[in-house]
Amino acid sequence: MSSPGEALTLPNSPLPPLCKLGFRNKSIVLPPFLHRSESLSPTAPISAGFYRLDPGPELVYTYTYDEMKIIVDGDFEISDELGKSVKAVKGDVFFFPKGSKITFRTEKGGLGWYCGQRKKDTA
Repeated sequence: MSSPGEALTLPNSPLPPLCKLGFRNKSIVLPPFLHRSESLSPTAPISAGFYRLDPGPELVYTYTYDEMKIIVDGDFEISDELGKSVKAVKGDVFFFPKGSKITFRTEKGGLGWYCGQRKKDTA
């Protein structure tokens, strides 16, 4: 069995190593970006990783791709361009379709996992 954060390699696989995530002192130890599929699917790549927002200025973001997000820790206030707003907490799952203009705010900080159909560093 591997330890948290240790890379797992699949024998004879063209796929990159998998990363087993773990917990240390109840805090999640995570890299900000985990994987992209550009080399396997250049016409429809998928990127996935973690998104952290600390208290402070809000983030207004227009999605140029479809994305799913799950709230892993903390909370967010998420609103759309029509003014609809929700309080997002641990375990909530969201779909942001291409073209959505979304505003993210947090009072205490929040962490989300995202998976979107885009190339790395094109957000």
